[in-house]
Amino acid sequence: MGLGWFGAPEHNRWLADETHALLRFARGAAVPAGFGWIGSDGEVDTSHPVELWITGRMTFAFSLGALMGIPGCRRFADHGVRSLSKVMRDHERGGWYSAVRHDLDAEGRGVPVDPDGRKECYQHAFVMLAAATATAADRPGAHELLREAMAAQDRYWWDDTYGMPVESYAADFTDPEAYRGINAAMHTVEAYLAATDVTGDITWLTRAVQIIDFAVNVQARANGWRLPEHYDTSWHPRPDYNKDEPAHPFRPYGVTPGHGLEWARLTVQARGALVARSLPVPDWMLDAAEELFERARLDGWRVDGAPGFVYTTDFNGEPVVHERMHWVVCEGVSAAAAIRRALLDDGRGEIEVEHYEHCYRSWLDYAEEFLIASPGVWTHELDRDNRPSTRTWAGHPDVYHALQTTLIPRLPVWPAMGQALAEARLDKPAAHIPIKAQPARRRGLFGRP
Repeated sequence: MGLGWFGAPEHNRWLADETHALLRFARGAAVPAGFGWIGSDGEVDTSHPVELWITGRMTFAFSLGALMGIPGCRRFADHGVRSLSKVMRDHERGGWYSAVRHDLDAEGRGVPVDPDGRKECYQHAFVMLAAATATAADRPGAHELLREAMAAQDRYWWDDTYGMPVESYAADFTDPEAYRGINAAMHTVEAYLAATDVTGDITWLTRAVQIIDFAVNVQARANGWRLPEHYDTSWHPRPDYNKDEPAHPFRPYGVTPGHGLEWARLTVQARGALVARSLPVPDWMLDAAEELFERARLDGWRVDGAPGFVYTTDFNGEPVVHERMHWVVCEGVSAAAAIRRALLDDGRGEIEVEHYEHCYRSWLDYAEEFLIASPGVWTHELDRDNRPSTRTWAGHPDVYHALQTTLIPRLPVWPAMGQALAEARLDKPAAHIPIKAQPARRRGLFGRP
């Protein structure tokens, strides 16, 4: 086995330097209403409004920086909490606007780009993630923001009939969309895991595992570990959805290998949360994470004659969109680190984790060669020849994926990142409780057949 990078002082120094650089770069996104879209020149691109998902992600990022004690991050985390609490909230109808203008009104509130625009599960998930992480950092107003975000999840987004989230509503929370998406469900899982660790309320963990059960143990398993992205309101797959718009930034046609990697990471993180609480652990979780990881690697990595992950494939694993998105390799690095750690915590040996070491090194080398234009500046999209592209993404919208890539290798699988940093677990990634999984043999344990 080659020299391992995990835990090596100089490797951790490289990760830490990139963490700091990303957070320095992210400061340029701050605008009065929240955080804007950073353009290719490093300045806010005012052709984009202030979007809820970006403000949520940036608040999450600066809250992590505050937890690490990086000077300056607290004021940006606080700016994000204020923006989510006051500026981007719909104070009359509930929930949060998807986008507001850059400048505030006379009362210091945001001016929605479209007051009657739809409210989206995907975007609200990042409000909850930001609020939970800011709460872990004990930022002013974060606790109240988290209570509001959790109340909105209970009232609007959680559909107990299917044990899955609703996709979107009209502005007044009527007219639910006749569509369900695995992307919004995935980020809901992430938010629920963060909320579990901050609040201690296992309702959120139970729901997160229920979503994972459906997405991973039911849908991915039934489709050769290629997870369908799009569904009808009864959660039946819609395999031809957006076939005429295959490179859609949020709802692309076909299979997205990057989401397979992301679900693999979330699966082992949820499993860690169950183990930590001595709750029954479905016996499929770790194996399923490895299956998802391997299918995404085989379908996505270096499959068209050049290094990098293709954006999408069809259901036979053939590439559809060849562009390389930075977030996909970020999720590959993070998944490799998380699965490796989960295997070690489970008592596996070095030989069993060597594959993940190799993938981790290869994909970070790719990021260093092709994606990182300068410290903290990650090109968000490349073409199939690894040249900068703007087919789907222009500029550098946020630092969310890249920042996690620099931190997950230094943290334990559980708890969630904010709580792990609050517990001073940085560079102490080994499980701090005995791993004694309690297998729950029946599939669909958390409400799905």
